[in-house]
Amino acid sequence: MFEASSTLLSLADGLAARAPLEPADRSAILGLPHSLKAIGAGGHILREGDRPTRCRVLLQGFACRHKIVAGGARQIVAIYVPGDLIDLQNLFVAYADDNVQTLTPVTVAAIPIEAIEQLVERRPAIARAVMAAALAEAAIFREWLANIGRRDARGRLAHLLCEMAIRQSGATPGPARRYELPMTQEQLADVLGLTPVHVNRTFRALEAEGLIERYKRSITIPDWNALASSGDFKPDYLHVG
Repeated sequence: MFEASSTLLSLADGLAARAPLEPADRSAILGLPHSLKAIGAGGHILREGDRPTRCRVLLQGFACRHKIVAGGARQIVAIYVPGDLIDLQNLFVAYADDNVQTLTPVTVAAIPIEAIEQLVERRPAIARAVMAAALAEAAIFREWLANIGRRDARGRLAHLLCEMAIRQSGATPGPARRYELPMTQEQLADVLGLTPVHVNRTFRALEAEGLIERYKRSITIPDWNALASSGDFKPDYLHVG
């Protein structure tokens, strides 16, 4: 499925987007020891309380990070797309304080934490890139907090759809105007702090205004500026490009 020499290419590209890397740095990243694992939809990559020994790169599929509160309700606090380093904090903390679970079938590359620690000690440019990636993830967390705390339902959903368009654009400049969002309305409700019924109603409102088009789990954005304005979306917090 993946050639050994290119399995970690998305990781190298992602870190290079955060800080300048020399060819030798990229080669060192591609040479990291790793193992591949396929996990079905709904499977746990990490559970609260785990003491992980590996960091994982998402190669295929979608995953989420979430917290479960005392009453059993779930709040999704992050969505991961292919190319994301999904548990970077494992480099800095001893145990997991939340859960990482798959939204679709996924393939991950698991890298021993010790190998990454040795790499960042030897190569300052990679260390800067790793720290920049951690800070960018923190910036996304802050934006999500503002989104569910201060925007209305329409703004929350529009903002999320804009973010996913940017994050799934790959090497294409600008946002993806059509992309897959493989999440149920229940899962989106857990992202946005809404009920599934409210999510469905808000989707219909955005469609009625011509801001989005849906087909199954495909999202099309006919007018990017209009959707971004509806969601009060400014991409600076993503720190890409």
